[in-house]
Amino acid sequence: MLTKKQWEYCLEQFGEMFPDAHCELVHANPFELLIATLLSAQCTDVLVNRVTADLFKKYKTPEDYLAVEVAELENDIRSIGLYRNKAKNIRALSQLLIDEYGGIVPPNRDILMTFPGVGRKTANVVVSNAFGIPAMAVDTHVERVAKRLGMNRWKDSPLAVEEKIMRWTPREQWTDTHHRIIFFGRYHCKAQNPNCPECPLLPLCREGKKRMKERAD
Repeated sequence: MLTKKQWEYCLEQFGEMFPDAHCELVHANPFELLIATLLSAQCTDVLVNRVTADLFKKYKTPEDYLAVEVAELENDIRSIGLYRNKAKNIRALSQLLIDEYGGIVPPNRDILMTFPGVGRKTANVVVSNAFGIPAMAVDTHVERVAKRLGMNRWKDSPLAVEEKIMRWTPREQWTDTHHRIIFFGRYHCKAQNPNCPECPLLPLCREGKKRMKERAD
């Protein structure tokens, strides 16, 4: 397993490789980020941005999403996976925002997790990017990188990954680290074809060393 000292080295390398890593979901306010992140489940940010480019021109407030029939909203997000369920959740959380929070997205992860369609990852993304609250959102990229490096065991849950990264990373770095690991996983340590030969972390990466050995054999 990775040591804390090795993890500190990983953080340095993530920062050097992707110093400008950021949230790639295009949004203008917390409500748009909440909708975009909900839509991004099991879907790429690129596709979500393509859809929200028009969606956010048409729907600007929670009331707007409730002013149309659900079939119309479904049609507007039809190219996104699970669009029927996501349309239902968007309308339900819009109603909840209006009824309980004056139409304003609350800057609180635990409250956001009570919203329809909003899990821990989505709530962490919103509070960290929209409100500047340090958080560590674990998506598929973060989980894959942590487990390949040996930071976590393969059987560990996303929550276990989140907790260990937070424990070993300074709090003020949580949000930047989240973005940098995502960029590292999305553009370098890819799911299907990781760039192990040119990776600065190869000497301490259990998965990378295994892959390189298999190539040599």
